Amino acid sequence: MIKAKKQYGQNFLNNKSVLIKITQAIPKDTKNIVEIGPGLGDLTQELLKISKVKAYEIDDDLISILQKKFQKELECGKLNLLHQDASELVCFDENKYFLVANLPYYVASHLILQALEDENCQGLIVMVQKEMALKFCANSGDSDFSALGVLSAMICERKILFDVEPSCFNPPPKVMSSVMYLNKKGEFKDFCNLNGFKILLRDCFKAPRKQLISNLKQHKSIILKLLKDLDLKDNVRPHELCVDSYLKIYEKLKDYYEYGRECKY
Repeated sequence: MIKAKKQYGQNFLNNKSVLIKITQAIPKDTKNIVEIGPGLGDLTQELLKISKVKAYEIDDDLISILQKKFQKELECGKLNLLHQDASELVCFDENKYFLVANLPYYVASHLILQALEDENCQGLIVMVQKEMALKFCANSGDSDFSALGVLSAMICERKILFDVEPSCFNPPPKVMSSVMYLNKKGEFKDFCNLNGFKILLRDCFKAPRKQLISNLKQHKSIILKLLKDLDLKDNVRPHELCVDSYLKIYEKLKDYYEYGRECKY
């Protein structure tokens, strides 16, 4: 029996009912699935009942297990198994796809943002640490609303589908997990220059409990005028603003965040 490796953040899901609930939530018209970290292949087996699957696995030992388990599917082309670190990729597939994965906690946010930035990705259902799922699915005004929530809300319909107890894994993680569904409705390019916008969000949320003007004190006069125009209080906190307000702030400051130029209101 193979042991989970800490360096890959492995926790093997061993609950059949959870696997079924995940696959039942996948959109019915899905024809191409990308899976990251198939592990022992239990979820992969269920996904192959729905569509063809491209799976990325980083672990040498698991690759050999998966090759034996899915020999027929690999031979007929229904499964494409790649021995590769998915976090190093820009695009997970050259065609439109839906992402399904039980993501290692240490790299989950990076992989989710990677998928959201990939224009071929139509949406995703992923299992992550519950704390992270709350951040991605939080709304303006929620204490968990952060840069991750702003970015996901900008282009997705978001929902936490259900929680998964530690006992459903081998070995059991020390935290609760959640399965979340992000259904993409747009692309970042439709709203902003993403790199500049992410730098702005980093500044806005660098001290989440402080006032927004404290985090953006180098632009204090511009922010104060803008907050007044938006009918927001001067002492507003970062989590209290909505996506639209952040985009309006970005419009006023984009010269600074894209080109390093001084901005005027």
